[in-house]
Order: sequence, then structure tokens, then C-alpha cells
Amino acid sequence: MADAHTFLYRKTGGRIGARVPGGRGRMLLLDHVGAKSGTLRTSPLLYVPDGDNLVLVASKGGFPKNPAWFHNLKANPETYVQVDDERRRVHTRLATATERPRLWDLAVTVWPGYEDYRRRTDREIPLVVLEPA
Repeated sequence: MADAHTFLYRKTGGRIGARVPGGRGRMLLLDHVGAKSGTLRTSPLLYVPDGDNLVLVASKGGFPKNPAWFHNLKANPETYVQVDDERRRVHTRLATATERPRLWDLAVTVWPGYEDYRRRTDREIPLVVLEPA
């Protein structure tokens, strides 16, 4: 499913695949290199705009473990995203303790389900900030 989503998003410059059904947010395509495999991967993900930055929520639907893309970004924080028809180089980092509450509130505004995910898991759901590189 993600492969078809990625293909359509790239082919149409986000005209197909950027909108989130039933949500207020939009999707981007995150390129990331496998931490162990070194393989280039692309994941369609919901993002939260924050000024010049973009924020990703590593919720994995509230499952106990973080998503693979999160581990890949920890190993390789310099990467690219595609937002609609624009490809951007970004530096990724974890949200600081100071900015986390504000960013979490923004994320829940975009996708209220994040609160359900938070209640489902014992882990702190990471917030990943994508800064222009």
C-alpha cells in the first residue's frame, strides 16, 4: 500500500496522496536510509507544519515500539522530504523538552487520534523536527 501511495504522490506532485482522509493534515514523503541495511526507503507520513520546520510524530499507532523510519533517522539524520511537488533537504532531530508540549498540542490539532495512541503505549512518542538544511 505504501508503495502505491508513494508512486501516486510522486507522479502527481502530491495532488493524489497528500490529503489525509478524515483528517485535517497532509502527507509528505520521507526518504530515509536503513540503519542496518543501508537501503533507501520512502515512507508517506502525516506531518505537522511549524513555521519553516515540519514535525513528524513517531506514533506507530500507539504500538510498543517506535517505527523503523524513526530508527533510520536517528542513524542518518540528513535526508530529503517531498511536500506536494517540492523536494527539500532537511536535518532531523528530536524535539526538545521545552518545545515538546507545544508541538504535541499542534500535532493533536492536526490528528486528534494521536491522543489515543499516547494512551495505548507506555513509551513517550517521539516528535521529530525536520529543519531546512
